[in-house]
Amino acid sequence: MKALILVGGYGTRLRPLTLTVPKPLVDFCNKPMICHQIEALKAAGVTEVILAINYQPEVMMGFIKEWGDKLGVKITCSQETEPMGTAGPLALARHLLDDGSGKPFFVLNSDVVCPYPMKDMLDFHVAREAEATILVTKVDDPSKYGVVVIDEYGQVQRFVEKPKEFVGDKINAGIYVLAPSLLDRIELRPTSIEREVFPHVAADKKLFAFTLPGYWMVGYIPLDNGATLYVAAEPWC
Repeated sequence: MKALILVGGYGTRLRPLTLTVPKPLVDFCNKPMICHQIEALKAAGVTEVILAINYQPEVMMGFIKEWGDKLGVKITCSQETEPMGTAGPLALARHLLDDGSGKPFFVLNSDVVCPYPMKDMLDFHVAREAEATILVTKVDDPSKYGVVVIDEYGQVQRFVEKPKEFVGDKINAGIYVLAPSLLDRIELRPTSIEREVFPHVAADKKLFAFTLPGYWMVGYIPLDNGATLYVAAEPWC
């Protein structure tokens, strides 16, 4: 099984740390944060991880040389010549992701910190015969975010950006399980998977949401869902 991690961002919220090192390589609990993601992917059966790189590619290549053998997973790169958004990198790496087996693959934003329920999320995706499954997390104040409206079965009904009235309390947590067929929906250009791809999958009733049990942080910044209460209890540190 394969996974792609989006590591092309500039990490502006973490400056000055990211002036010299890409955001995924900033230490979190004594090792680069991306290592926690790769370890969780390996535990779920992933054997190859593709890094979609853009910012400081030479530093990311150095990471692969240093950590590839330690992590016990094949790590390859797909390098962008321009920022490609959150969907464009999948089209660029299509030849690496789709091996003809029909097996689903993971896609992760590189700044997500959570318990990484990869195996449970994969089982959920397969059981529902989904084309795409989004990891969602519950927040106290959904009016600040784009809300994912789902039914009792986990099927995504629609997306509502910063709702004025309550429509739900689940938001996109930045981890996906995707079927290879989804790649047919993505053009090779800078594209947003959240705005330009997922709404069409939802309209075809092939998009589902798996609710994250536990805390969630993005960019090492705890958000309003209890992250500060639970992160200290994780055995990573």
